[in-house]
Amino acid sequence: MKNWWQQFKPRIQVIPEIQPEDSILFRVLAQSLVTIGILAIDLAAETHIGLWAIPLSAIGASWSWYCRRKKNTGFKFLLAIAMMVALLTFFSKLPTAWQTGDTRLVLAEFLIQVQVLHTFDLPRRKDLGYSMMIGLVLLSLASTLSQTMLFGGLLVAFLAIALPTLMLDYSSRLGVSDVKVDRSRLQKITFGKLPMIFAIVVALGLVFFLLMPRFPGYQLRMFPVSAPITVQERFDNQEIRTPGAGRSALESQVRGGGSSAQRGEVRDRSDELYPGFGNSISQNRRKPLKPRVIMRVRSQIEGFWRVMAFDRYTGQGWDVSRNAQTRTIKRTPWSYRFFLSPPVTMSETKEVIQTFTILSDLPNLIPALSAPRELYFPTDEIAIDTEFGLRSPVELHSGMTYSVVSDVPYRNRTLLRLNSLKAKYPENSPYLQLPTRLKQRLAEETERILATSERPIDSDYEKALYLGQYLKQRYRIQDFQELKPGEDVVEAFLRNQGGDRDHFSTALTLMLRSIGVPARLVAGFAPGEFNPFTGLYIVRNTDAYAITEIQVPRSGWFTIDPIPGHELIPPSVEEYQPFSLVQRFWSWVAGWLPSPVTAWFAEIFKIVRTTLSGFFGLLNQGLSGFFQASIILFSLGFLGWLSVQGWQRWRQYQRMKRLRPMERLYQNMLNQLAKQGFQKHSAETPLEYARQAKRTQQPDRAAVIEEVSQAYVSWRYGRVVPDLPELQRKLKEVMKGRSRR
Repeated sequence: MKNWWQQFKPRIQVIPEIQPEDSILFRVLAQSLVTIGILAIDLAAETHIGLWAIPLSAIGASWSWYCRRKKNTGFKFLLAIAMMVALLTFFSKLPTAWQTGDTRLVLAEFLIQVQVLHTFDLPRRKDLGYSMMIGLVLLSLASTLSQTMLFGGLLVAFLAIALPTLMLDYSSRLGVSDVKVDRSRLQKITFGKLPMIFAIVVALGLVFFLLMPRFPGYQLRMFPVSAPITVQERFDNQEIRTPGAGRSALESQVRGGGSSAQRGEVRDRSDELYPGFGNSISQNRRKPLKPRVIMRVRSQIEGFWRVMAFDRYTGQGWDVSRNAQTRTIKRTPWSYRFFLSPPVTMSETKEVIQTFTILSDLPNLIPALSAPRELYFPTDEIAIDTEFGLRSPVELHSGMTYSVVSDVPYRNRTLLRLNSLKAKYPENSPYLQLPTRLKQRLAEETERILATSERPIDSDYEKALYLGQYLKQRYRIQDFQELKPGEDVVEAFLRNQGGDRDHFSTALTLMLRSIGVPARLVAGFAPGEFNPFTGLYIVRNTDAYAITEIQVPRSGWFTIDPIPGHELIPPSVEEYQPFSLVQRFWSWVAGWLPSPVTAWFAEIFKIVRTTLSGFFGLLNQGLSGFFQASIILFSLGFLGWLSVQGWQRWRQYQRMKRLRPMERLYQNMLNQLAKQGFQKHSAETPLEYARQAKRTQQPDRAAVIEEVSQAYVSWRYGRVVPDLPELQRKLKEVMKGRSRR
């Protein structure tokens, strides 16, 4: 053993010592980047990792500075053991995270733990470089989790710190970190160039983000779901739980107990919750809602976030007549996915992925786009009613996240018109139910409205569109007085020429039923306010209302919105639109411009959008479309290259035309020589360039170069008038290869 150590010891001694990084500013800036990355994860994932990671990381960075010239062999062994513990902890949490289908947060926590340990040993510049990269990785990971604009501020702060950090890193690579820089020059760089570079990078980033095409598969395919919720009580699938009406023990298990509801404190939330979510609803007078953000939605398209539908009209409201037929679905223990088996449709459909994050307590009704196929939800079971509304065993509490995959049918107006042309429906359909005393009068009024059309309407779908548009134009939203007992909502609506928003949808639904068209009332949320920087729809309680759904044979159910101020056809899937974000941004800008300017820009935008959509659409047409797109791309690239060359020549011609004759002659000589491979360096003087020509060029050409350069210097600095015709003649001869003999 002793001989082995004597042989091994010299090898250790010859290992070169680590060159530590002595720049305090570089270390502080690198640590700031890591801090921003940890803080971004903390805010995006709503965790508390930063409470211990940020101060402990700062302590580790300080330790590294004071011990940067020491070997710290024993301490490094402790760090290695701690890293192994962090790795084992990561592997123990990984199976649970794998079940949810989202391992990002577990990976982020592991990376933060490794970085905190890493900060205790940062002697070299490249170790600080590792920390910078970890900060960047954490920020990138936070971008996939963030749902608020706070991430934008952290991103800007990270960029502002990263620019001087990279400058110091480059100086350290060159070995000039200890060189004293002139203070005036440093101030010029700090307050001049860096802010300008920062502004340019931010502006270009925003432009690229805005113009980035949104492809059909652009959505992240990992489906976020909250932590699993264990429900001890039996699931009553017919019950709709409303927040504030008293919670049962199972909600206390979800929240950890100790809620105000458990202590018997029930808060009245009638001014916060839309009253249209329940087994039965009353459309009599109600008090207005106080605006409140209730959820964020990440979706490939915007749409009507459907909650539940009603089939039976009661005269002053609606209810679900077949609530007892609600069925319960259980999922497999190893997956959070529920298979929902949506109704069969002959229409072409598009897969749309949505992720909902609840911000304010809601009833146990699960919002989703129409025709959901798969649901990723944290409970063991859910329920589906006869109108294909989804229900949870527990209320949707604040912080809950779930994902939905829907097969949303395309709204092909021609196909819908043909499928609803002279269609026949069962007379006992629940979607044709109507009070007897109202049916005859309402049918006459509906036929009278349809008769006002300039041309006969033969299909049920077109009748629904016409009636909806008629209500939007002829009736108005107004205060609706409380109904008397036995008074009908629709009769009062028609008599008063308007009413509450939901009354428009009720009137349209009953009008369609009166002429034999199946329809039902569906309640849900408007898409909400789209944030182009987070990619999320911000949905408020005031976005909740009810619209009409019409049944089209072989196609399914399609919504129609008769409410004034809304689009007649609610947002849904359309043909491929990769630049929808640009369109939304333009809609926001157009609100500030005069109408003529808006119309002119809208026409240009329409042409550009159609052209670009057609080009990117070729990529979805197989190999043939790919080759067509490639030919177009190369052709446009060639035309662009020709345009750039022509533009550069024109600019050079304009610039040369503004020069004085002697300077124009000299610059012309430099341009021609540069094309032939003899280019003048920017740091060379004219005479140094002439001396360089003597060593590399033929004697006669070098002589002319020297003569023109000498004449240029004499004219520029000595005000000597040159013999321009003679110089032009000599230069022309040598450039053509006909030197004088």
